[in-house]
Amino acid sequence: MAPLGDGTHRLHFADGTTADADLVVGADGAWSAVRRALSGATPRYTGVTFVETGLNDADRRHPRLAGLTGHGTMMALADNLGLIAQRTGGGHIRVHVGMRTAEDWHRQAGLDPADRAAVRDALLDRFAGWSPDLLGFVTETDTGYVNRPLYALPVPHAWPHTPGLTLLGDAAHLMSPFSGMGANLAMLDGADLARALVEHPDVDQAVMAYEKVLLPRSATAAEGAAEGIASAFAPDGAAQVLAHMTGRHGHHER
Repeated sequence: MAPLGDGTHRLHFADGTTADADLVVGADGAWSAVRRALSGATPRYTGVTFVETGLNDADRRHPRLAGLTGHGTMMALADNLGLIAQRTGGGHIRVHVGMRTAEDWHRQAGLDPADRAAVRDALLDRFAGWSPDLLGFVTETDTGYVNRPLYALPVPHAWPHTPGLTLLGDAAHLMSPFSGMGANLAMLDGADLARALVEHPDVDQAVMAYEKVLLPRSATAAEGAAEGIASAFAPDGAAQVLAHMTGRHGHHER
């Protein structure tokens, strides 16, 4: 992407073609190429890695684990570790085996991520002493294991208004999934930008109006996400998360 000096940019694609645009929206994710033209910020490792696995046809094939998951999300958190199971539809349960660990933990352990048995054994070693019922989320995989270190942009992340460029979604506010807001904010960003472009006759005015809403909103969400992952993956993670939920929603039962 190259600026042409009048607020427009020329985009160069891998197949050799080009296109000129009066507005380029960086919706290109965590490692956004567009963001580099606006900000020097880069995602940083949060200190937590998820190893993703999953259960297919869970109610029939894994009824005990399906029962533990319930109809939504189950979290078991302790000692800088966590097991998070979430129903995603079609009978599937997505499982995140979470650890506060080195970014390259698998390399330090000499693990081949494609070696299911070796990854399983390494995870079981990390979770030694946990309930056998919960460890089924580690061992009863139907999908294998995918290593997913979690990254986040610095908080707050902002950039100087630049004619012809803006960001949305993870490109603008990459955060840990402990906000529960990443995808929702991306959709809201897109809707707000579209509305601004409709309501303002000038593209630059529209982008300024959009960024005035986007930047403080995303900073608030990212702060919450950073606090959320720090409290969940702590020595007393479950207690901290419960205290946070109770403080947010108030006491409804005794």
